[in-house]
Amino acid sequence: MSEEWLIYRGVGEPHDRIDELPPPPPWRDFDGGPPVEAGPGSEESATAATRRLGAHRHAAELHRPEPEELEAVNAALYLRRPLLVTGHPGTGKSTLAHAVAHELKLGRVLRWPVVSRTVLQEGLYRYDAIARLQDVQLGGAPGIGRYIRLGPLGTALLPTERPRVLLIDELDKSDIDLPNDLLNVLEEGEFAIPELERVADIEPEVQVLTDDGAKVTVRDGRIRCRAFPFIILTSNGEREFPAALLRRCIQLKLGPPGEKRLATMVTAHLGEEAARLGADLIREFLGRAQTELVAADQLLNAIYLTHHAAPPTREDLADLLIQRLDRSR
Repeated sequence: MSEEWLIYRGVGEPHDRIDELPPPPPWRDFDGGPPVEAGPGSEESATAATRRLGAHRHAAELHRPEPEELEAVNAALYLRRPLLVTGHPGTGKSTLAHAVAHELKLGRVLRWPVVSRTVLQEGLYRYDAIARLQDVQLGGAPGIGRYIRLGPLGTALLPTERPRVLLIDELDKSDIDLPNDLLNVLEEGEFAIPELERVADIEPEVQVLTDDGAKVTVRDGRIRCRAFPFIILTSNGEREFPAALLRRCIQLKLGPPGEKRLATMVTAHLGEEAARLGADLIREFLGRAQTELVAADQLLNAIYLTHHAAPPTREDLADLLIQRLDRSR
C-alpha cells in the first residue's frame, strides 16, 4: 500500500500531517464561522496532547493498526465521515480513537458512552433549568449560559481549526431511536440550542461550558463545525443499524486480536515483564478464543493476578478469570 496518501500512519509518533489533509468533498464542506479555542484539541503541543491522553497514552503509542484499519481511518479523515467500528470486546475499537488522537496531536478524546437510556440531547448539551429557576427565586439573575454545558458531541462540533476526536462508545446498547436521531447532526455538522435561540435577539453571544470545562462563545444559539470531527462509533455487533446510518459511515470490522497484538496490549497495560511471563496465558487465551467468546480484559486480569500469585495457584486463577462469555452455547 502506498503511504503517500496516509494522514494517519499508525506509527505512534505525533506529527502534523493533519494540516496536509486536502479540502473536503463539496458535500462535506462546513464553515462554522470564526474558529474558537475549545479547550484541549486544536492548537496544542504534542506534550500537552500526550498528557491529556492519560491512562490511554501508552496503549495509543504502541498501537499498530492493520492495513485495513489504516485505510478506513484515512478514508474517514478524507471524506469527513464517521467511522463505524465493529468487533468483540477487546479488539481495540476504543484504542484506535486514542491512537489517532495521539498521533495527529488532536488532544483529549471526547467520549460519549451509550446506554439504553441515552438520548441525543445528552450528547449535544445539557440545560439545568431547575438550577436557573432556583437562582431566580433567590433574587439572582445570572446569564443563561451559566446553566448550559455542551456534551461530547456538542463540543466536537464547535468550529475549531483542527478536528476533535469523538468516541461514541457501544452504540448498539442504545435505544432503537438514537441511531436515527444522530443522522441529521452527522450529516449537517451543526445543531441548535433552543434556549439560546429564544434570547438571541437580546443576547446574541452567550458563553457556555464545554465538555472539556472551557468557556466558549455561542452565537445566535447555533453551533456549526469548521473541521468535521473524527468520530468513531463502536459496536460489539449485537444489533443491526439502519441503512441510513450505515451509508453515512465508513465501516470497519475488527477481527479477534492475534498473539502480537495481545502481547502489545499486555505490555501497554502491565509492562514488558508481565507480557513475557504471561506468554503462556496469551497462547491459552488464543486457543480458547477459537471456540469460545472471551474478552481481552479477562486476559489482562488473569496475567495481572497470576503474576502476583504463588505458582501452584496460577493455572486455577487463570481458569477462574477467563471464563466463556457465551454461556448459552
